[in-house]
Amino acid sequence: MEGDLQKSKSLRLNRRGDRSNQNLQAKGDVDFEVGIFSSGRVPQDYPMKIVWKKGFIRLILVGGILWMLLILIALLFHIWSCQTSVSFLSAMCNKNSKVYTMLDTMGLVTKPHRCPIPVSNDPDKIVIPTGRTSDKIVKDLSYVTEDEVPNDSSESSPLFGGHISWKQREYSFKLKSNMKVHCGFIKGGGAEMDPVDINYVKKCKFVVASGIFDGYDIPHQPSNISLRSEKLFCFLMVVDEVSLKFMRENSTVKEDNAGGKWVGIWRLILLKNQPYDEPRRNGKVPKIITHRLFPQAQYSIWIDGKMELVVDPLLILERYLWRGKNTFAIAQHKHHRSIYEEADANKRRKRYARPLIDLHMKIYYYEGMQPWSSSKKTISDVPEGAIIIREHTAVNNLFSCLWFNEVHLFTPRDQLSFGYVAYRLGDAFDFFMFPNCEYNSIFVLHPHTREHSSPIEWVKELDQLKKNSNLKESRGGLGLFTPYPGDLSSVVLPQITRTSKAG
Repeated sequence: MEGDLQKSKSLRLNRRGDRSNQNLQAKGDVDFEVGIFSSGRVPQDYPMKIVWKKGFIRLILVGGILWMLLILIALLFHIWSCQTSVSFLSAMCNKNSKVYTMLDTMGLVTKPHRCPIPVSNDPDKIVIPTGRTSDKIVKDLSYVTEDEVPNDSSESSPLFGGHISWKQREYSFKLKSNMKVHCGFIKGGGAEMDPVDINYVKKCKFVVASGIFDGYDIPHQPSNISLRSEKLFCFLMVVDEVSLKFMRENSTVKEDNAGGKWVGIWRLILLKNQPYDEPRRNGKVPKIITHRLFPQAQYSIWIDGKMELVVDPLLILERYLWRGKNTFAIAQHKHHRSIYEEADANKRRKRYARPLIDLHMKIYYYEGMQPWSSSKKTISDVPEGAIIIREHTAVNNLFSCLWFNEVHLFTPRDQLSFGYVAYRLGDAFDFFMFPNCEYNSIFVLHPHTREHSSPIEWVKELDQLKKNSNLKESRGGLGLFTPYPGDLSSVVLPQITRTSKAG
């Protein structure tokens, strides 16, 4: 009995010891946890502080997520409002804002292919400005007409664009009140116009111009042309002998009493003795230096030969020039803003010899032409050159001359040189670059009658040109084979980020 009683006491003592140890361990754990944050004993409100801290952190995280969602919704609404057909919402869109430009640069904006052009309703009610826009910087512009063939040149005959030296090229970008520059049409260089055509274009003050070379297209008749515009505008289609022969065989060419040739509304202007080997380079003559072919014209609208104009030209002038007091308008390229990205696309699509495109871009980069960024004043450095709308002011004529000189000296890809010439002239050359979706609404695009390809477009290495001189052009792009006065060997072109699959 006494043994059982002693055993019972021993069990109770062991249980008390276990509970005591558990209490000490629990207290130690609590002290350890608190010791991380403080050295004192656990306050009575400690559990509430833990709950408050965790709740505050969660509140910040939830608030941040909600704020980011609001910003994302606002950006998505901004993009949607710029693309919707609802006029009220589209009016809220500011496509010139830095936010829209940033989203566009990031490739987050899906651009519509066509959009309505805000033209006036009635061409008959358009008020045509009287007089000409005054020239503030360049007041008198004249042109070099005699070629200076270098003594060490293998080419002895005059070039249409002249043998322009690096010094002459650089000097032409220095603006003065009176200037004399190269601008094509060097005597003996080709591209002669018939006397009957010279007399006809003297009366043309308002011009819609186009061109077809080497028989790649046939004239497409404009539509939606008002009677007022038919009487006001000369519709001039510049062609070569090959294209004229092709038109006579595949369409109706009529001849008037004065000897002028017509295809519908288009008055054909024949250029004899093509100045270049490359048809695409020949097409730049009427496209870029339109004022040289038609010197009496005050306004001109250029449209590529594969296009059918579907907007009244008087409405075009009012929308893109007179309404905003502009003198030069051209569309923004749909995919590219930087000339270096456009050059990369040209190489991918075999538009010209790859090493020569690289050399062209190295010269521009060496001379300070930076890739496009949102910090630039222009919305893009790359235009869609198939439509050009301009008043023939002195500074616009100078720009056209210098633009053509770059095409004459380097590659015939005029979209690569447009932004460079605009960069060199700076604020002196002001132009309006309108949305690409409006550009696509001005015309209907027709396919070429046949595909164009020239041997130089397939050149991948300079050695190919050295081994086979027949691949080189003999009268164009000579600046690419003339020693450059600077060190281009150390020039590294900027890295290209391809923003689209299209070229």
